[in-house]
Amino acid sequence: MDQSRAPVLEALAAYHQTDQLPFTPPGHKQGRGTDPRVLAVLGEAVFRSDVLATAGLDDRASTGKVLQQAQDLMAEAVSVERTFFSTCGSSLSVKAAMLAVAGPHETVLLGRDAHKAVISGLILSGQRPVWVDPQWDPDLHLAHPPTPQAFQSALEGNPDAKGVLVTSPTPYGAGSDLAAIAEVCHRHGKPLIVDEAWGAHLPFHSGLPTWGMDAGADLCVTSIHKMGSGLEQSSVFHLQGDLVDPDVLKARADLLSTTSPSVLIYAALDGWRRQMVEHGREIYDRTLALADEVRAEIEDIDGMHVHGRDDFCGPGRAADMDPLLIVVDISALGVTGFTAADWLREHRQINLGLSDHRRISAQITHADDDKTAARLLTALRDLADHAAELPPAPRFEIPDPARLRLEQVTLPRDAFFGPAEQVPWRKAAGRVAAEMLTPYPPGIPAALPGERLNDDVLRYLRGGVEAGMVVPDAADPEVETVRVLIEDGSSRRR
Repeated sequence: MDQSRAPVLEALAAYHQTDQLPFTPPGHKQGRGTDPRVLAVLGEAVFRSDVLATAGLDDRASTGKVLQQAQDLMAEAVSVERTFFSTCGSSLSVKAAMLAVAGPHETVLLGRDAHKAVISGLILSGQRPVWVDPQWDPDLHLAHPPTPQAFQSALEGNPDAKGVLVTSPTPYGAGSDLAAIAEVCHRHGKPLIVDEAWGAHLPFHSGLPTWGMDAGADLCVTSIHKMGSGLEQSSVFHLQGDLVDPDVLKARADLLSTTSPSVLIYAALDGWRRQMVEHGREIYDRTLALADEVRAEIEDIDGMHVHGRDDFCGPGRAADMDPLLIVVDISALGVTGFTAADWLREHRQINLGLSDHRRISAQITHADDDKTAARLLTALRDLADHAAELPPAPRFEIPDPARLRLEQVTLPRDAFFGPAEQVPWRKAAGRVAAEMLTPYPPGIPAALPGERLNDDVLRYLRGGVEAGMVVPDAADPEVETVRVLIEDGSSRRR
């Protein structure tokens, strides 16, 4: 195929050139009805190109196959059999992927470090989860992806499982041994889904970790907006092999997808694929070199340590790591990552993606250059200089994984939709959670519907909130109270 083409962008240009006049949604009619105060912030171009995908970008019957051509070009660009675009983010895409391999009450194997979107998928589908434990680093207080051996044991114990889902890379950039996990899955005749939301860039440079499909995964979900040039909510499914039916995947995605997809998102996806095919190698040569320089400079700042392969990779740890996710341990500064991230935003206008009780993280992408890197480094040096003026890190105990591991006593869907009540957190131990309790970022639930709560998890969450952790999806984000299942069937508050 001609990878210099961008069918969505070309169709959008043709739409403008032929002076199409819509009597269809969107109601702003290419910005003509938009409040000038909105245009002053967003610009006219956004509204001019916000047109219908069908009966707009393409005709009523989609005879131009504009979207299909763009998806086929993406599939060829990354050497997979099928690619589907999604405009609802990988939070939706991963749900559709789960629905494509299993139905209600059927079993799926999942790493317990899964994103909250996966838990939402369990709630919507009614699937039965079998959790596979991540590897815990007691020195760094950090979880790495589960091992192939852990998935092997889980499959042996659950031969009825319909599929396996693993998250790689993690929000910290740690990667699974995907090739070995894929081999384990295929030996048992099970499809492997990879939630690779952080891996859009991986297919385009040999200096980056091996991406899921090259490692043998059957279905890979990728967020193009995280590390690529896609607009927010842009996501793709990549598919290969015969363990997942493409027609079933498309039908399941249609259940969840919008019938009014954003042409803006499609166009950015299309253009990013062309950019990577034509210039990806040279772009990431430069980006990887810049990341190496930034890592070295941060390591020289007093009180900061940049995690590298020696910290993250090896026996009992991750199999690989993405060097573009720069994770910095600042515990020697005596402040939490939460406090540091807030200070950098308020005082140096630097926004960080991930922070925890002892770390901050900055992602370097192909959009960065010497100027943005210099501003980041200056801000981090200023943080080190002002750390003594910031609130000291409170005592914040993270129990070992055995104490944080909760028993799944009922299906997530049954607990989420069952009769529930709000109780003080000190009285919630022994009760079954009826909500997700998710420190965010990175968005991995500490407790999920259907798990029986214990004191350790509840104290971890309360201590985390007091230290600056955000738990946004809880009914009570302060976790002073917790939503729990009424197990006796009484009809108190729901």
